[in-house]
Amino acid sequence: MSEQPTVVVTGANGLVGSHVCAALAQRGAAVRAVVRRSGTAPEVEGVTEVVGEFTDPAQAPGLVEGADVLVTTVHPMGTDRATQERVGVEGTTTIATAAREAGVGLLVHVSTASVYDRRAGVGDVDESSDPVPDDAGDYPVTKRDTDARLEVLDGPTRVLVRPPVILGPGESSLWNTLRPREMAEDPAQAHAVPDLTFAWVHVADLARLVADLATGTIVVGEDAGAGPVAGRCTAVNAAAGASTFRHYLETVTSALGVEPTWDDGPAWQGSVVSERARAWGWRPEVTLEAAMAELVEGLPRDVRPTSPS
Repeated sequence: MSEQPTVVVTGANGLVGSHVCAALAQRGAAVRAVVRRSGTAPEVEGVTEVVGEFTDPAQAPGLVEGADVLVTTVHPMGTDRATQERVGVEGTTTIATAAREAGVGLLVHVSTASVYDRRAGVGDVDESSDPVPDDAGDYPVTKRDTDARLEVLDGPTRVLVRPPVILGPGESSLWNTLRPREMAEDPAQAHAVPDLTFAWVHVADLARLVADLATGTIVVGEDAGAGPVAGRCTAVNAAAGASTFRHYLETVTSALGVEPTWDDGPAWQGSVVSERARAWGWRPEVTLEAAMAELVEGLPRDVRPTSPS
């Protein structure tokens, strides 16, 4: 890895992508921020916006030409299955293949802990745990299938970073913005199985892990216990801790002034084991208390309850 690696980041205007760009720039990397619309990349010194469609086989080679590292962060969660297949599975495969052909040595893909089978009774999950079955839903299955594509992509070193719930402020943040907005607009959306595990990580800590991988702070070697394995595909979980959905939902609904509804049903009550990431030197810094306080403080104005006059 050069002292100033060139790192391509797809989805650079998203929640994870923008934080990764900033973390990379802080480490002195030359960041090529790939976005679809001009003027949407993070305005950070060391970050260069590149407008392009990484899912297009004709454009992908130009996006990664001369790069040392590719970081992929895009998956259209919440869209229909066909879109998730086209963008998440096929698109990620397209840019990753182009990177391999261009001689890019390291691919870091932001996956998800949702690829693990976490049905009630399964218990803790680590990087060796079983994947979700085919009936697990569009998002887990298409993310699982994307990982499977990268696992068989011979050549570069590949790292699959698997976070659970990602907390952190941003317009596209599911847990800080989109879910609270849904609950404010329709209180019937404020429901969950209370004892279901709420495994989480803050986006800033996730970005630090990705940036440390991309800049060589976490060294590629021959032992997955110490870092990614050279020329192979290594998965690594990135969970800061675990709470319950009761804690999350009560925090949000109390701030919104709506009543939560508790669902009955089986609940996974394990944890996302992240000892591998910690063995690589990763230490989450944001506490759950701080993350929840940030969530409440940062609720968009259009979802805040009106104060009585």
